[in-house]
Amino acid sequence: MLLPDLGRRSLVMGILNVTPDSFSDGGRFTGEAEALAQAQQLADEGAAILDIGGESTRPGHTPVPAEEEQARVLPVIRALDGRLPIPISIDTYKASTAELALAAGAKIVNDVWGLQREPDIATVAAAHGAPVMIMHNRESIDPAIDIVADMLAFFERSLTIARKAGIPDGDIVLDPGVGFGKTWEQHLEALRRLPEIRALGFPLLVGVSRKSLLGRLHDKETKPADRLYGSLAAHAVAGTLGADIVRVHDVAAHVDAMRVVDAVMRPESRR
Repeated sequence: MLLPDLGRRSLVMGILNVTPDSFSDGGRFTGEAEALAQAQQLADEGAAILDIGGESTRPGHTPVPAEEEQARVLPVIRALDGRLPIPISIDTYKASTAELALAAGAKIVNDVWGLQREPDIATVAAAHGAPVMIMHNRESIDPAIDIVADMLAFFERSLTIARKAGIPDGDIVLDPGVGFGKTWEQHLEALRRLPEIRALGFPLLVGVSRKSLLGRLHDKETKPADRLYGSLAAHAVAGTLGADIVRVHDVAAHVDAMRVVDAVMRPESRR
């Protein structure tokens, strides 16, 4: 099993953006040496998965061609292949990028469009035996909808694509997409109602790390790097409500925080 502790304890996924324009750390790890050093640091701090992305998905981002995305991520994945004790996930919605990344050494596909932007990505993942992380997303924000009902319908479409491609249910993780295609209130509701998504029977991934929705809860203006405490609180809540994986920038702090959550909510994790 690729993630043997999944479900037994909370797993921390470390973020490595090899992009010039990501909202929090854009431009910091575009050089291969810097990216490799950061990957090693995240693994040393206790990350269970390393998530590598070559295209920013922040609000207002500029999409990049697949060739440019691949030029950013593939050299780093190849350089890390066999060097880390943890699996690499490729953060992409493009089937061609997923194909090349899996061939280069990535083991997981993390798709922010839930296999629906390019459904062939599911066929690629199935061919490589790669688990998929299916995130809820929307083209536009609609304050009038029941966001969890929208998520459940979205996931049913994604699950149909995954199963048709031959991806077993045991290789599927769902992500409510906090920070994507929702109002501020809907972001919080998505977290609050995690048990309704968990009831579908799949592990859950939640990523709130440093996001602007946390800044709105502070009584002062903050930069993304100043939102550690809010990130820890949000992910502790998510873990309490059923999240199995948290996707974060600050791995060491989250490993400690989620260990406390597990001690309370998953006593078997201490055996």
